[in-house]
Amino acid sequence: MSSLRQRIQRFHRPFGRYFRGKRLRQFYRAFGLNHDTRLLDVGGYAHYWDLLEQPPQVTILNLEAPIEGRGSSDWVVGDARRLPFKDRAFRVVFSNSLVEHILGDDSRQSFAAEVRRVGKRFYVQTPNRWFPVEPHVMTPLIHFLPKKVQRKLVRNFTVWGLLGRPSHEEAAGFLELTDLLARKDMEDLFPRAAIWRERFLGLTKSWIAVSEKRGE
Repeated sequence: MSSLRQRIQRFHRPFGRYFRGKRLRQFYRAFGLNHDTRLLDVGGYAHYWDLLEQPPQVTILNLEAPIEGRGSSDWVVGDARRLPFKDRAFRVVFSNSLVEHILGDDSRQSFAAEVRRVGKRFYVQTPNRWFPVEPHVMTPLIHFLPKKVQRKLVRNFTVWGLLGRPSHEEAAGFLELTDLLARKDMEDLFPRAAIWRERFLGLTKSWIAVSEKRGE
């Protein structure tokens, strides 16, 4: 799946610049970040932090080595369910569109526990299951269909399939590794967090779990 992840990431880059750039700027202001802030990005990519004029001191943890360089960020290859850092090692833990690819209740709870452990605060975003457009394949309503129907449609009837041209095996594998979350799922994972809504055209596009300021 390594080459597929790389193609997906490249495919989404021009679309993600608007939404992720806006999200990053909101996050930066809300958390009072500056160039000296020590931050962990779980599952991220270096080029998104270049969207900020003064990015914080970012450590990125991902399953794979960086695709196109690491910019000014440090990079650690590791598992989001077992973060290789000390307790409260970072002022903020940030995660964008990752938790929906961590499958199974136990694995997601492990991820959430690790985020709380290593960060004094956290900001965890995920696409809303009930938003009408599936964000990964950029196609309306397909995620409401059974998985076996999605597998038949994803290559030739989605924006991602037509432009990215994954193989049948890659498309099926990607669908099996994606399970979108609802608000209740985020509340269960982060029971003492505020749940922010990210809206688009009046609809909730994403959920964001945000920790309180206490304990910094």
